[in-house]
Amino acid sequence: MNQEHRNTICVEDAEVLLHTAFADEQFILRLAAPKCAERAKPGSFVHIQCAGDIPMRRPLSIMRANAQAGWIEVLYKVMGTGLKSLTISEPGDRLSIMGPIGNGFSLDPERPRTVMIGGGVGIPPLVFLSEYIQQGGWNNAQVSPVAFLGSELPFPFELTTGTVPLAGAPVSATAALNDLEKCAVPSRLATLSGFEGCYSGYVTGLAREWLNTLTEDERAMITLYACGPEPMLDAVAKLAREFQLPSQLCLEEYMACAVGGCAGCAVQVMTETGPAMKRVCVDGPVFSGEAVYPPD
Repeated sequence: MNQEHRNTICVEDAEVLLHTAFADEQFILRLAAPKCAERAKPGSFVHIQCAGDIPMRRPLSIMRANAQAGWIEVLYKVMGTGLKSLTISEPGDRLSIMGPIGNGFSLDPERPRTVMIGGGVGIPPLVFLSEYIQQGGWNNAQVSPVAFLGSELPFPFELTTGTVPLAGAPVSATAALNDLEKCAVPSRLATLSGFEGCYSGYVTGLAREWLNTLTEDERAMITLYACGPEPMLDAVAKLAREFQLPSQLCLEEYMACAVGGCAGCAVQVMTETGPAMKRVCVDGPVFSGEAVYPPD
């Protein structure tokens, strides 16, 4: 394990508090994990043992952490036998977790407006980041964050009509996440599946239309934060270059140990000295967009 992560990762026998099913085998799981909840930051994740007879853990991004009440929430979609076995967990069951793991998002004080772009199961870290900022987690982030979220499956959240003002958003995009509305974060949704109130197209297209309505001075305040499937992250990096914006990308990779020992989650990133292999678990999961997707 990296020295910088020593004594920061906890192993907890976490009790299942809530387990809610949504369409297309999507689930939100709330776990009593007070040590993890106390240390969690947006972009960090937990490594969870899905069942006693499945030794390989699964990495899941933290969607919420309530340090006072001592719980965390994760969202997952069933992919493979491990997460399939996790679906049978009920309140009162106990699951072994390791966390929080990884380097999360960070504030650029010179560009304090947080603009988030999320896709599918990459949405949870951005929900965490939205609520974290609105609760005072980044004291210098004085401009309200904005979230653009996309999914081809039904969103596993309560949706509503966006009422928090977002000047410049396409008039066709009216749907928003109710949880973000409650904390005064404007959000707009995108899909290729024809869901009512959603922008018809990719979420990066939705973000581009909005960015095009801003002045140069307004764009000069923005940092892009993103999490989602690899093609979407590549598109976000290109979008950032198009508008000359910095970006932070939260990567998702398969991994075995999650503490830097196996290097099974290594990805190539560009550094000051050239290309290098970095481990998503302890060097990331958040990296600069320019580092992960350098210009051609």
